[in-house]
Amino acid sequence: MIEPMIVYKKAFYFMLLFVTLFGINSKTKAQNTNIKNDNFWNTIDGQPIYSQGGGIFKFPDPTTGQQKYYWYGMHYKEAETYRANPSVTQHNCTFESVSCYSSTDLVNWTAERDVLTKATFSKLGKKKSWVGRLGVAYIKEIKKYAMFIQYDTKVLVALADSPTSDFEWHQQIDMTTNIGTSNTGDQTVFTDEDTGKSYLIYSYGKGRNKIYVSEIGIKDGMVNLLDCNMVFKGQSREGNCMFKYKGKYYMVASNIYGWDASHAYYLVANDINGPYKPTNNMQIMDGAADDYAHISQTGFFYTIKGTKQETVLYCGDRWADFAGNGLGYNQWVPLSFNRNTPYFNSLSSWDLNTQTGDWSIAKDNNYVKNGSFEADRNRIPSLEKPVQKQLTGWFSDVIKGNQIVLDTLSPRLNYLNTELDRQVVVGEKCLQISDQIDFRRKVFQIINSSSSLKIKDGFYTLTAKVKNSADFVALEMYANTGGDNFISSFKDEHSLWTTIKLDKIPLKGGKVEIGFIADGKANAFCEVDDVTLVLTNTQ
Repeated sequence: MIEPMIVYKKAFYFMLLFVTLFGINSKTKAQNTNIKNDNFWNTIDGQPIYSQGGGIFKFPDPTTGQQKYYWYGMHYKEAETYRANPSVTQHNCTFESVSCYSSTDLVNWTAERDVLTKATFSKLGKKKSWVGRLGVAYIKEIKKYAMFIQYDTKVLVALADSPTSDFEWHQQIDMTTNIGTSNTGDQTVFTDEDTGKSYLIYSYGKGRNKIYVSEIGIKDGMVNLLDCNMVFKGQSREGNCMFKYKGKYYMVASNIYGWDASHAYYLVANDINGPYKPTNNMQIMDGAADDYAHISQTGFFYTIKGTKQETVLYCGDRWADFAGNGLGYNQWVPLSFNRNTPYFNSLSSWDLNTQTGDWSIAKDNNYVKNGSFEADRNRIPSLEKPVQKQLTGWFSDVIKGNQIVLDTLSPRLNYLNTELDRQVVVGEKCLQISDQIDFRRKVFQIINSSSSLKIKDGFYTLTAKVKNSADFVALEMYANTGGDNFISSFKDEHSLWTTIKLDKIPLKGGKVEIGFIADGKANAFCEVDDVTLVLTNTQ
């Protein structure tokens, strides 16, 4: 922003005049747009963003005709409550409205208005029940915008004259004729910008073990689904969504884990109706396994066709209000590709240029995966779905003491934070290091550069919040890189959460091992949460 000033030097006056007439270089401006996960988002004027289970679509501004990004999603009452006090997980789900935000760069958002509210249902005498995932398509035959939304046991279609005007009840579609159940499991709307056609992507309503694609259009004078193509039949999946990259279609979904996070699974096809490969065998996206897709569920995607490259934006839903698994409801990261194989870049902070399609890792990115220990939905080891011995992204090596096994008597690797704990640390869970007998244990994570995510050489800071009892012979946080070991000892008792830190870790070669070593007597305990590794200075 250029502030008014009196300019005496001709050269500086000329520069100021040039900037005023032609604008600040758009590429430079766009490069400064930062997406920061793991926190609650605001609009450009500081208002809270409440948008869950929705999608982003490109439509012309009804006033100027300029193409804009419109982001629609659910505003639940509990999203406000949890944001105000993240120490308490919410147990109800109360629909307030469908919110609409607009942007020209996918980063800075302006609140437009609520385009559909619970009052819409009330005035029609409809009972207020579950209102779920949604998307919007432009219907050129009638010059209307159609919102497809999960409502009660059917699919609701509501129409509007513009992207930001009221969406009014059009009809409900009973899906029984198409798929055998009246409702969908999960659903999103995908618009193929190459063809202009829009599709409903959805799963079978009971068990969710099938995925379908249906083109959206006019049928018998009503906005409806024109066909029904089953493209997957296998293990149950939800969070069904789609993106297109380099001419190929990617069907993506998550596990049936309720509100909790999940791996991101995918299939690939040359045609939107398939066949999708590998047949009925969805693959876990590379990079998404170590923290369950940055502690989120598959929500929707948007493909940016920049002047330099295509970039696919993964937009994950973190249902933190109902799962208690961290901060922020929206977790967005860029995907990379090795030919047709997508790679999930789990980033907490990154910069995006929507004009060129370029993206880069921000300096304040946290390189630790599952550093808040919220990826796992159960106490670990877990005999429940998913059956699991180790914490996601971490490995616990028992040097002395009881072994970690799939048994209720095994040492527990995570601890359920109390409400009091959560006023200091993030989320419902933390790392727990303890045993009923004398023990020595090493809990660690190896952080490596990947082909698409390069970790710069430089000085890094490792931090964690800890709470521990006495009776430890040794209790350390460490970082090992380039053959050198850096240690912070904290074996004295910490009855309250305390932040510990390792400064100026000289990371080279894009690899570092971080972790904790505990040598304790029987029933000694250490709890760890909110682990971060952040670049402080480049070498």
